[in-house]
Amino acid sequence: MLSPAFVEIREALSQVPFVAHIETQDDYERALELMDQLVDDYDANRLLIEILAVSIERWEDQATEFSDFNAAVAETDRGIAVLKTMMVQHGLGVADLPELGSKGNVSKILNGAEGKKLTRKHMEALGKRFGVSPVLFF
Repeated sequence: MLSPAFVEIREALSQVPFVAHIETQDDYERALELMDQLVDDYDANRLLIEILAVSIERWEDQATEFSDFNAAVAETDRGIAVLKTMMVQHGLGVADLPELGSKGNVSKILNGAEGKKLTRKHMEALGKRFGVSPVLFF
């Protein structure tokens, strides 16, 4: 025999099944709308946010509309992505990163030119410059 709490949970989920499992684009949009509302009072809604976040993440990982995006993310070098983010945050261009060499070299590294990657020396210098752990660029 299920406890009354589990019965209530089952009944509540029957009203908003997308909380546990998103099956359609409409479910996904409803889940995003609900998430926007829940985060306004994060502490009170933390457990529901965690459940809904898993449902949203699962949908975004599997939905065909995200397949190109997910493939691009999978191919993106995380260190370069972090560097590009730092550049935007600090208003920097390719000429502003002497730690990586010439403007041409910086451009090649940022664009993933063959054979051009961040070296350990680059990562250490960038970590020092931005005041973060060099591991962020690995």
